[in-house]
Amino acid sequence: MKKVVFGVIVSLIIVSAVIMSGCVSTDSEKKTYIVGIDGDYPPYSYVNESGSFVGFDVESIQWIAEQEGFNVEIKAIAWDGIIPALLTGKIDMVYSGMTITPARAAQVTFSKPYWSVDQGVAVKNGSVVTLDQFKAGNLTIGVQRSCSADQYMQSDDFYGQVKYDQMVKDGKIKLYDTFPQSMVALENGLVDTVIFDDVNIKDYIKGKNALVLLGTIPTGEEYGVAMRNADTELHTLINNGLTKLMASEKWNELLTKYMIEE
Repeated sequence: MKKVVFGVIVSLIIVSAVIMSGCVSTDSEKKTYIVGIDGDYPPYSYVNESGSFVGFDVESIQWIAEQEGFNVEIKAIAWDGIIPALLTGKIDMVYSGMTITPARAAQVTFSKPYWSVDQGVAVKNGSVVTLDQFKAGNLTIGVQRSCSADQYMQSDDFYGQVKYDQMVKDGKIKLYDTFPQSMVALENGLVDTVIFDDVNIKDYIKGKNALVLLGTIPTGEEYGVAMRNADTELHTLINNGLTKLMASEKWNELLTKYMIEE
């Protein structure tokens, strides 16, 4: 009799375990997408003092992932190689303040725009240079290579490719791997000015008396999440997630936390 009772109990335990395993969804069962970021791009994506990835965009994709039912792995990628990393499958999306441009849109699919910026020009406090001198190309300019500011200077709307190439050759435009490197060069007097997204410049010079924003060049650039053209399921997830995020209290919380002006 004891054996029969014991056998029934064991059977019930096994059946319960099977039922429960079918009802509970674990993180390991969710799909994981690898998110490529610029790891030195405050306030959107950067590494904090404890070595964790943080920033407006980092927390945004983490919130979207939770809402849409997938996992994310954040990976820092050199900016000038981030689209090749996406196209070769090393990452699944770029969510790091990437400006939507025709050249990029010819290679990847962008999400709906989630932010708009202009280009800012920074100088040392007390500098006598003017924005007109900058526009004329009479100054030494620091810029992160392959960023939208770099591409903007190459466009016909600004210097144009021929003049840009000559300025690089003459050392009038100095290319840096990251935006902070260009700002350090400005602080050290290696360049007269730095051009970059105005939000990032404002964030960098906050509390730094040595640097100021000389002026802003209206460009109306829009940020979007870049994905491979074939990943249509991911396109839907990200666009749905962005719509929910921008209508949520979380959006305002992130704006306040990272001191970004709407």
